[in-house]
Amino acid sequence: MPSSQANLLVESGKPRFFRVDDAADIGFSPPDIRMGEAVRLCVRSLSGMQKEALVASAQTGAVWRLASDEGAYLAGLDEAPCPLAFLTTGMVSSYMNETLALAGIRGLAIDDIRLIQDNYYTMKGSALRGTMVGGARNVDLTAHISSDAPWEDLNGLLLDATAASPLNGLMRGSKESLFTLVHNGREISTDRALPIGRPAQPDPGDHFDAARPAAGAWSELISRGGMTPKAEHSVTLANDSLTDWQNRLLHVRAICTLREDGVKQIEQQLFNPHGSIFHFLSDEAPENGGKGLAPDAASYISAGIGFCFMTQMGRYASIAKKDLKNYRIIQDTHFSLGGASGGTGEAGKADPVETHVYLDTGEDDDFARQALDMSEQTCFLHAFCKADLKTRVSIRDYRDEELPAVAAS
Repeated sequence: MPSSQANLLVESGKPRFFRVDDAADIGFSPPDIRMGEAVRLCVRSLSGMQKEALVASAQTGAVWRLASDEGAYLAGLDEAPCPLAFLTTGMVSSYMNETLALAGIRGLAIDDIRLIQDNYYTMKGSALRGTMVGGARNVDLTAHISSDAPWEDLNGLLLDATAASPLNGLMRGSKESLFTLVHNGREISTDRALPIGRPAQPDPGDHFDAARPAAGAWSELISRGGMTPKAEHSVTLANDSLTDWQNRLLHVRAICTLREDGVKQIEQQLFNPHGSIFHFLSDEAPENGGKGLAPDAASYISAGIGFCFMTQMGRYASIAKKDLKNYRIIQDTHFSLGGASGGTGEAGKADPVETHVYLDTGEDDDFARQALDMSEQTCFLHAFCKADLKTRVSIRDYRDEELPAVAAS
């Protein structure tokens, strides 16, 4: 993509990230709760790899405006975090929620805690031949803890906390995502992508421009840092991710700590492809022990899945040199409450992700179906849902400031 592409995230004049004021007035609301929490995400393409989203949580009642971009590896302008950063952020935030809640239930005193999480993904094959497939690997979680509790109790705490996370429902077993497809204003049948089995939601295009920031300062909600330190497997090639043939590993890290007020501070690092550091804040609703000062874990998780799928849509059209003018989605995710934070006492559960896709193109319906199929097939986070994954846990003393090694997993 040309370097002269419009920078709409800047030109809009809005903060990139904010809580939406009077969300009910813009006609955007979450779906009905099935399992404990329901999150609705609307995403639209802007220019290049830039995207904006509205995400609504049924449990918290909040609607947040988020944005995503890519770095030089995808000819992006690096104005906002990449899609994978959002899921990693939401995931480590959820793990922190469950760890602290379960420690309270078990009477384990934790004086200080720092969670370091590494997510790995793969991309192999040819987009033009239809053989390119995105994949997800097991997750590594290292907990630095200051506590007088026995080590075996802390190890059991971390293992059970990761299982209690609502995201556990998308990691364990295999969840095939479901779709509807609207092409140039007409709903058409899907091909290989599994259908939701009911009509598409109304096109979300009228919600975005009406979203205005609530009162407050939002500059620290998500902020950019410097470049991630290079590791042995870091790759930095402009446009490298836009080539037809891929065989690569992606690696995202998050480091989660707590502010004095309990808000989670998360530093996201992108090792491969080599990219920028972004700093996130995450907070739960008051009924879940937070103050609602920042997006909750489930909202970040849902945003990551939707942003990643949208990136693959634009990426496929670019590689195939097809006329994809605009594209949007509505995505619904349904989770249980946390096993510890929500008091269920059970492992986290989730339904398959449901996505309504809206494409405006100069191409025929066959291209629209192919674009959907290839986007689902190459999306790292739909692959994450389809894979049977586990989180591998290790514990260190909080005073040990050495970070885990970043060699390829």
